[in-house]
Amino acid sequence: MLPSPSVVRGQVDVKKAVVVGSGAGGATVAKELQGKFQVTVMEEGKSFRPFTVDLLLVEKLKNLGLLFDESMINVLFPAMRIRKADSRMVMVNGVGTGGTTTICTANALRQDRELKAIGVNLDEDFDELSREIPISYDHQKHWHENTRRVFQVCEEMGLNPVASPKMAYRNRCAACGRCIFGCRRGAKWDTREFLELAVRRGAESLQGCRVKRVVINDGEVLGVEVSGGRHRGFHPADLVVLAAGGFGTPAILRGSGIECEKRLFVDPVLCVAARWDGAGQDKEIPMPFIVQRERFMIAPYFDFLSFFFNRNWSYPAGNIYSLMIKLADSPNGGVEGRRIRKSLTEADTALLDEGVSLTREIFRRVGRKDDEIFLGTLNAGHPGGMLPLTEKESATLHNPSLPENLYVADATLFPESLGNPPILTIMALAKRVSKLLIANA
Repeated sequence: MLPSPSVVRGQVDVKKAVVVGSGAGGATVAKELQGKFQVTVMEEGKSFRPFTVDLLLVEKLKNLGLLFDESMINVLFPAMRIRKADSRMVMVNGVGTGGTTTICTANALRQDRELKAIGVNLDEDFDELSREIPISYDHQKHWHENTRRVFQVCEEMGLNPVASPKMAYRNRCAACGRCIFGCRRGAKWDTREFLELAVRRGAESLQGCRVKRVVINDGEVLGVEVSGGRHRGFHPADLVVLAAGGFGTPAILRGSGIECEKRLFVDPVLCVAARWDGAGQDKEIPMPFIVQRERFMIAPYFDFLSFFFNRNWSYPAGNIYSLMIKLADSPNGGVEGRRIRKSLTEADTALLDEGVSLTREIFRRVGRKDDEIFLGTLNAGHPGGMLPLTEKESATLHNPSLPENLYVADATLFPESLGNPPILTIMALAKRVSKLLIANA
């Protein structure tokens, strides 16, 4: 017989909850649930460490032809996982405490239009987050002159650029441009702070825990099975919350005998860059402002992935300026174990072409010549959508295909691609899931 998952503290019977993942969804759920439940957070990766290698050294390795495939970043920086879909699109996600929040650009954008459309109101949750997280617009003083010029051109073109809200302690920021490698000064906020708060309240945080499947018997979750490492084996739980990300959560569900929908979105990114001597964008705050278009956005962003591995990016880092196009892609494809099946539709390609044309025009207006403009590597890092919420689940946030004591709290629940940074919205949704779990406990 499997052991009982509940634990006893004095005279109080405290239910045990396992939260899989410590990123935007998982760390938020852990913080909210600890106390009402005895929480164990299971993270596949290790404790996060910033990438501290001198980027000039990496540039030398590139020039010597020693960097030739994007997956090599896994060796240089284990917290950043690189895989390729069947279409050869490069997929990026964080592995380690804090998940992808440690390697993001810290944008605090509210993107819940699609959730509101199906009846999910997160106003209260966003308000709470605004009081719990340092969100600031006070970074324009760090913008380089070239970025100010691009912003001005976007205004002149009627594109309505808006400075990005950042999750950051601005007084600590050195504007070094290394946000995606992890902030060495602690200026960028990430969900390790929520995780640490949960641990201080009594939660257990385990690293190196790859959850293989959720153990289900007669329609009830009994716990999770961990494969490999010192934590391998069965871990009992009264409640399991999957927040392993848009790639990880569907893989665990499938391994547990629960099929997801083939509606994977990934928010593809393509950077259009130009030679711009002395641009210095590689040492500037990434995504300082955003231009929103229908189903895609544009923002200044130095694409280190393309710079390291794409041969078109042949100029010195300091002489390149890049504009990111982030696409709200059509839902198609899925995750089969560690294999990702995903491609762009004709409609996606048409939108991407529209974005490329627009960014080329921006570059022309700031004085860049057509023969100085080049493209980056198509990549993506915001997966989700494979167990999308509908109006029927707007009150419960619980898919009927799941056992009653199994929940999801990440972008897997999003009805559509946001085409925008999703972290703040994932945290707001995770908060709402947590409140429902506490109310029903």
